[in-house]
Amino acid sequence: MIDDEGTQLGIMSPQEAIGIARGKGLDLVEVAPMANPPVCRIINFGKWQYEQKKKAKEAKAKQTVI
Repeated sequence: MIDDEGTQLGIMSPQEAIGIARGKGLDLVEVAPMANPPVCRIINFGKWQYEQKKKAKEAKAKQTVI
């Protein structure tokens, strides 16, 4: 698990991770589900989702049609 500052907190149960995330007022998001164990990150999900859409829009704008 990785916290909102990028620090690795180690392996923990989902209940512990959710408790920490709720304590900070943020969301627990699974960023690498295929890893063993899966990697989760504490982030503001709305902000992360906005940034992903912004990156996708910029990539689409830079795309050239052949």
